Amino acid sequence: MMAKPQVNGGSPTPFVAGMTTQLRGLSALRLSVLTDETTSPERQRTANHEAAAALNIDLSDREAVDLGVSASKTTPFERPELGAWLERPEEFDALVFWRFDRAVRSMDDMHALSLWAREHRKMIVIAEGPGGRLVLDFRNPLDPMAQLMVTLFAFAAQFEAQSIRERVISAQAAMRVMPLRWRGSRPPYGYEPSPLEDGGWTLVQDKKAVTVIERIIKELHENKPVLAVAQELNAAGIPSPRDHWSLRQGRKTGGKTGGAPGETVVKERFTWRHNAIKELLTSERLLGWKVTEQGPVRDSEGAPVMSTREPILTREEFDAVGALFAERSVDNKTFRTDSVALLLRVIVCAGCNEIMYAHRPSSGSKATSKTETYKCGSYGRGVKCPAPASVKREWADEYVTNRFLAAVGGLRLTETRRTPGYDPQPEIDATTAEYEAHMAEQGQQKSKAAQEAWKRRATALDARLAELESREATPPRVEVVQLKETYADVWRDADDTKRRNMLRTAGVVFSVRKAKRGKAFGLDESRVSFEISDQFFAEGAEELAGIERAELSVTERAEQQLGPTLNARRGSAQLAFSVQQIVSDAAAERNDEEPEPAESIRARYEALMTSHDEADRADIEARADELRRR
Repeated sequence: MMAKPQVNGGSPTPFVAGMTTQLRGLSALRLSVLTDETTSPERQRTANHEAAAALNIDLSDREAVDLGVSASKTTPFERPELGAWLERPEEFDALVFWRFDRAVRSMDDMHALSLWAREHRKMIVIAEGPGGRLVLDFRNPLDPMAQLMVTLFAFAAQFEAQSIRERVISAQAAMRVMPLRWRGSRPPYGYEPSPLEDGGWTLVQDKKAVTVIERIIKELHENKPVLAVAQELNAAGIPSPRDHWSLRQGRKTGGKTGGAPGETVVKERFTWRHNAIKELLTSERLLGWKVTEQGPVRDSEGAPVMSTREPILTREEFDAVGALFAERSVDNKTFRTDSVALLLRVIVCAGCNEIMYAHRPSSGSKATSKTETYKCGSYGRGVKCPAPASVKREWADEYVTNRFLAAVGGLRLTETRRTPGYDPQPEIDATTAEYEAHMAEQGQQKSKAAQEAWKRRATALDARLAELESREATPPRVEVVQLKETYADVWRDADDTKRRNMLRTAGVVFSVRKAKRGKAFGLDESRVSFEISDQFFAEGAEELAGIERAELSVTERAEQQLGPTLNARRGSAQLAFSVQQIVSDAAAERNDEEPEPAESIRARYEALMTSHDEADRADIEARADELRRR
């Protein structure tokens, strides 16, 4: 007898009822949202087991549980657990789902699943539904009714999924223009969802993420490269925006990401990258605006719709960050940054006026010398230098360090404090672009309702532009505050990377000419030049040198004035010491005693002269103070 699928309230198909051999079943559970209590895993599991028991199907411990998986976005073969079971069809005879939409939500997916079931001679059971239990037996490949029933139910599931999708999109569109209402999903980095008193959700600041954003902005204002900021964040173990939200949700970091065409790459964690930081800091979401792929969401008056009462940045701060990226995009030449050499991008070859690079002979090198040097990099750039220079790295580092600290080590550090100004022009430009794009659609509206909506939008954008143009721009203020620390203090505690940044900030250029033939036992200072080009440091170095010259002049004058007096005092002390020694020696001879050893006499004399040296210096300094006060 040919098997016929049927829908009933619990009695199996005649074919199933006549079975004597118990089938091996697989219970398949699926949830799109983990908090959906109406379709909880326990309820699905209970219904599947009851249907299996009624149909003489043994589920045992065979179960595929896919939680947080959408049937509209994944086929049965793409789901983690069910897909793995479908690759092992020899381990079960029947698939049991709670309802049809737990299995599929599209006709294509159901068609593919039914082809699989027919090929492998399997039974598909839907435990519950509008008409009761449904048993689709594909163990008889000649039965066309099973395929017909599958097609009808798949059509109904796809129609329901489409209706749900349209309702969700409609609800999200309505919520998008509601001030302070957050529709759900992952919030922008720096914010977290918070319930509203009258229901629904809004966004508030995520303190941990805001701290990271403030750190990034501070370092960018200190001229640190974006790539270096990203590397330090990764090294410190600070989660990227995507991983930050996963951890907040109690999930593992990482996940799937795109690779080559047709390839899916799974990462254990996502890292901070240059583009991610730029996208984060140049998005109006930091202003608290709602933003879609089409740009900012605006209300009927053209003003941006806010998603929070707690924006992370003010307009002035946001524009200041945007200006940083705009400045860096002008000169985006990349340089080697992985070197630990102190003088990278500081030392140049005088022959070609190009950067010299640190050279460290490898352990397997045939060269007899293992000395680290700085060499002209012309060969690596594919050009010929007329006089390529090289210098021992140790000598160059020591020379530049001494010259730099002698020149500016006594300068006190300064801190630049910026008060952002406000310029409405960036928002005027963005709103103007929106207005022009909107005006380009004029005349394309066929219905009166669409025409009226187009007019309202045009009027709102125009009003917003007029309001922005009425605002006055305020220039930013920059204040330079002097700190207690000197550059010598900072240099002492810094590593070579920070010291190199100090040299480059000061505009230090250390030029080296080609050496003469022959052995060298030290740096030939006649073939090097040291220059500080930054105006602040150059003026500071000149001022310190002037102070030193003035100080030397005052001391010399004091010495000249006190010279005769000090010399006379020293001469008197020496004469007195000599006379005392003669008397002492005579007394020892008269009393037949051993004279004082020469070493003892010399020690007493040196102690006497040392005390006179200290007294002389104290007197000279006192006289120098008097001269300064005059």
